[in-house]
Amino acid sequence: MASVRLHQLSQTFGKHIAIRDISFEIPDGEFWVLVGSSGCGKSTILRSIAGLEPITSGEIWIGDICVNQMSARQRDVAMVFQNYALYPHMSVAKNLAFGLEMRQTPPAEIRDRVTQVAQMLGIEHLLDRLPRQLSGGQQQRVALGRAIVRQPQVFLLDEPLSNLDAQLRSEMRAELKLLHQQVGITTVYVTHDRAEAMTLADRIVVLSQGRIQQIGTPAEIYDRPANRTVATFIGDPPMNLLDASYRNGLLWVGSRYWGCSRNLQNQLLSYRDRTFEIGLRAEAIRLTTADAGRLAAHVNLIEPLGRETLIKVSLLAPGNEEAARSSRAPTLDIITADRLSLQIGETVGLLFEESNLFIFDGESGRCIYTPNADTSPIVA
Repeated sequence: MASVRLHQLSQTFGKHIAIRDISFEIPDGEFWVLVGSSGCGKSTILRSIAGLEPITSGEIWIGDICVNQMSARQRDVAMVFQNYALYPHMSVAKNLAFGLEMRQTPPAEIRDRVTQVAQMLGIEHLLDRLPRQLSGGQQQRVALGRAIVRQPQVFLLDEPLSNLDAQLRSEMRAELKLLHQQVGITTVYVTHDRAEAMTLADRIVVLSQGRIQQIGTPAEIYDRPANRTVATFIGDPPMNLLDASYRNGLLWVGSRYWGCSRNLQNQLLSYRDRTFEIGLRAEAIRLTTADAGRLAAHVNLIEPLGRETLIKVSLLAPGNEEAARSSRAPTLDIITADRLSLQIGETVGLLFEESNLFIFDGESGRCIYTPNADTSPIVA
């Protein structure tokens, strides 16, 4: 096992910059997740660590060794791909053993390792089957087992759960977490799935347009996002954002306004003539009657989710209900555990506490105020 360190890693393809100045260090044994939308550079970073992509500039260190000039085979890493890449003509046992055979590992050691890993993954009864005789979840376990049996220094996982159905994906997330606790190998995991990132990671690296936006624990990323990009990507549903302004000690959203605490006023003094946005998590908003809320809204959609309900609303300007139905009206998502007798088309009030507000600079998107205002966001 070993740490992984990237120093000012950049990769260009012609005129396209895939990643730029990527630097971080993963301590030995930790599970890090690279997350971001398609095209953000996360898979390029993973393939660069694996030695499958030649880097344009920067350094990659595995343990105490700079591996820039080493081939993928020499780096002692194991990669699990999205499509599993099992050999269709080989049994499960042969798939598990293939990498060890190529390294001329003694047959007795191969048998021991394959048996141990098969038992760990609960696939010992499948060793004689071919990949086509396995379910998607079983194939995924075999792909993981083929990586584990090699006992590499680093695991690299490229969206390994994306081909599974929702229930199996949830089950495999839990199994991956337990598996990492058992084997303790440094792991770099790539996904675009927010739930996977939050549930699996020791630390999350949020990427956008080839740059790191923030690095932190799941709680740090969720509670103290560094900027608008992180705030709207991490969390399901994404954070609600509304254009706002500050005048005479009052916070304005459209034609509605309310007073601010001294602490928030101090944060907004420099924004008296500048634009900014307020952010609200879906679970931070409560519903009330239209005249009792800080904001009024029009109910567009109600989605029962079992123990919770997702409600989509659009803001309503006083005296202009038609504007709330237009595509130009700001929309918000609300999550509530209350059983409500709401109807689509109904007008409601929205309540929230100042302690739930995030404030983002309107131009840079930088987070300038969080509910935990005594602590600054953690940035890369």
